[in-house]
Amino acid sequence: MKRDENLGGYSLRERIFRKIRDDILNGKYKSGDNLVVLKLADEMGVSRTPLREAISQLELEGLVTSIPNKGVIVEGISKQDIEDMYAIRESLEGLAARWSIMRIDENQLKELENICELMEFYTQKGDLDQVGDLNSRFHDIIFEATKSRPLKQILSDFQYYVRAIRLASLKSPGRAQQSLAEHQAIVEAFRNKDADAAEIALVKHIRNSNKNAQKVCQE
Repeated sequence: MKRDENLGGYSLRERIFRKIRDDILNGKYKSGDNLVVLKLADEMGVSRTPLREAISQLELEGLVTSIPNKGVIVEGISKQDIEDMYAIRESLEGLAARWSIMRIDENQLKELENICELMEFYTQKGDLDQVGDLNSRFHDIIFEATKSRPLKQILSDFQYYVRAIRLASLKSPGRAQQSLAEHQAIVEAFRNKDADAAEIALVKHIRNSNKNAQKVCQE
């Protein structure tokens, strides 16, 4: 990836890609919407060349489709996509739990504990935006602790795509408290260096998250 310190650390194409991807995942653009290149270029203050390059990258990720004589159509994330991602996460995060139990260092374990305490604090306050951010960081630490670059990359990608639905899920009645208890069980397993318990706790958490996410999608 081309880096440019004058552009916030990313190339112009990458910044455009990330902005449009965020807008799609956060619901600004819905499935079936038409992205008009000239209008987007004007709104973002950029030329058409890097914008078209960003759209090509979005197309590779399946978020948009370019149709001759129709333009760029938003595909977005379907319910099936979400269900598939959670199912894959169940398998891969179970593996991540086992690897990270063996490879986690004391600083990472302490950070997991601190994040869990902060999640409890913000859950009690009802600040679920903070809880959502902490939730993402919690899982990122486990991915990092595996010391496996391929596994971390795959899981981090899924983490990004489920972030918006995760926040909506957390805001459904009772889910934040249930999620907190699930994270506390994961931390306890890590404290005890119990790989079986960590895998079971993580898979249970993801499975419950998936069930709740599917309910949110149906509303």
